[in-house]
Amino acid sequence: MGPDLTERQRRILARLVSEYIDQGEPVSSSWLAANSALGLSPATVRNILARLEEQGLVRQPHTSAGRVPTDSGYRQYVDLLLGARKRSRPLPDVEARLRRPGTMGDLLENASQELSRASRQVGFALAPADPSVRLRHIDFVNLDGDRVLVVIVAAGGQITHKVIQPAEPYDGLVLTQAANYINGEFAGLTLLEARTAIMARLRQERILYDALIAQALQLASAGLDNVTPEETLHVQGTSYLLDELLGVGVDRDQALETLRALFRMIEGRHRLIELLTHSIEADGLTVVIGSEHLLPELQSFSLVASTFHDGTRAGTVGVIGPTRMRYQRAISVVDSVSQAVTTLLDGQ
Repeated sequence: MGPDLTERQRRILARLVSEYIDQGEPVSSSWLAANSALGLSPATVRNILARLEEQGLVRQPHTSAGRVPTDSGYRQYVDLLLGARKRSRPLPDVEARLRRPGTMGDLLENASQELSRASRQVGFALAPADPSVRLRHIDFVNLDGDRVLVVIVAAGGQITHKVIQPAEPYDGLVLTQAANYINGEFAGLTLLEARTAIMARLRQERILYDALIAQALQLASAGLDNVTPEETLHVQGTSYLLDELLGVGVDRDQALETLRALFRMIEGRHRLIELLTHSIEADGLTVVIGSEHLLPELQSFSLVASTFHDGTRAGTVGVIGPTRMRYQRAISVVDSVSQAVTTLLDGQ
């Protein structure tokens, strides 16, 4: 819980944060006195700012500069926004832009684009793991004589790679024939059904008299072991983040390091999924600001996210950006898109 603030302190802080988000420059007491609509003198405003600094809500980057908000200051500001927010139905034009023919994956790709375009941040849509995802085909690739790469392709484009070391080496022709057998027998089953059916067939001793079938079943069993449906992540808008982080008055070296960290997470999507899942623990709207992230990789960023539902499972849409993001716009956009996605999924 943040510090208790007087009405004047809240209004000065909100005006300071809003101006800093717009301009990216420290905000002076004289500017706040002239633009806060409170009729306060610069001296009174300086006293208020000194108190806010003692409470850890603002800081002074340089002795002669104005103040900028800390992460705690942003939190106070966002809580004020959330307290005054009136949730509305998604805008019709948002639903119209998302309502295009295609799969759930296509819908979420469109949603991430809409989030990015409207917020000018990195937009993402995290789809829940689907236990009904089905095996499309499996491939076995000889790596170096004694190791085999198993490539499992599921419906919707989910691809899983796994390297196994079978008891005996296999040449390329045998691996191709083994894959053809597995695909002919088990494609179209869910991953769990395929794994269960393969194990059941392995227990049928008469099948094992055919060496090729036995080899195919053993390879597929090892490849599917512990392979489960995964969450999928759609990400758009890294160019917007580039513009934000390399704008006027920004420490470019620090900004570039921040960008590199996010790009590494986006490229290794499993890590970004893990970080997002760790940050988003409840239904509804979530705002996590800078140092509030428990994991260091995200502490240079703020996250605004909201859950959506497809009737049985929950997924998440949201935006990631610098702590100096336009929170009011981001909250409105994320809320509207999450409602639109839920409405469209209900309609399907």
